[in-house]
Amino acid sequence: MNAMTGRCVLLGPTASGKTAIALLLARQVDAEILSLDSMQVYRGMDLGTAKPSPQEREEVPHHLLDMVAPSEQFSVAQWLDAAAKAESSVAARDKIPLFVGGTALYLKAMVSGLHSVPAPHPSLREILESELAENGGRERLRLELKGADPELCEQLHPHDDRRLLRGLEVWRSTGKPLTLWRQDWKATPSLGIPAVALSRPREILHARIEARLDAMLEGGFVEEVAGIAFGAGFSVTARRAIGYAEILEHLDGTCSLEEAREKILISTRTLVRRQETWLRSFPDLIRLEVGGEEDVMSLASEAAAILCPDN
Repeated sequence: MNAMTGRCVLLGPTASGKTAIALLLARQVDAEILSLDSMQVYRGMDLGTAKPSPQEREEVPHHLLDMVAPSEQFSVAQWLDAAAKAESSVAARDKIPLFVGGTALYLKAMVSGLHSVPAPHPSLREILESELAENGGRERLRLELKGADPELCEQLHPHDDRRLLRGLEVWRSTGKPLTLWRQDWKATPSLGIPAVALSRPREILHARIEARLDAMLEGGFVEEVAGIAFGAGFSVTARRAIGYAEILEHLDGTCSLEEAREKILISTRTLVRRQETWLRSFPDLIRLEVGGEEDVMSLASEAAAILCPDN
């Protein structure tokens, strides 16, 4: 089986139930799962990223998880390289590479390649990092980005300093917003590979998000974040994961746990809206409607019939 023609994709917004369906689907079509999640690459960031459990990973082989420490930076280019190696390995065993997740940038890069933007500017980045560290630096830099690249600024999480600095680095070095550099690359083509996206009614999805967050908090999410923060710490990339930034604020004493919980819910709902908009942009993506009390086995079988009709 050729890795490029054999791959298939199961997508869906946060808390849509991808993991349970993916496990059943993988067994039905003889697949191995490749994570399409930008935060599950970090070791130890388990509860907050809803990473598959050790038991689930024993049931079906998983790849592209736990690749680096939270203190390390990790780029799309690094993920693409790791994904290509993992996909080739899976295909060599005559298994189907089943990509599962919801990170838009990873999927876009996988099917369209990396976009062409200016190379990093180390000396300018040092200046920007110094400005960020100043009192009120983040607010001033965000105001500058809002004037230079309002579309990018609107997309940024309040603690996404990595993308904030990158946007200003490109703007100051070229006089052209990063959004315009990406314009051609952002024109969404067909995926060109079998792909299914889970779709749930918004009210059901919101209820699942809240229940999952409460389970995370009861399961030791605060302790997980504290263990990383008081150990080697978080890289700029890792600390922007939804949930971790808000719990770090709580640990710093800037908000109560209840306030952090509410912030996480708001951020997650915002992410879901962006994910759903992105998923609707692919013309050849098949949406699998999921109700409240679904039969997971039936859904997995329906996805298998779409993704691997000859299997």
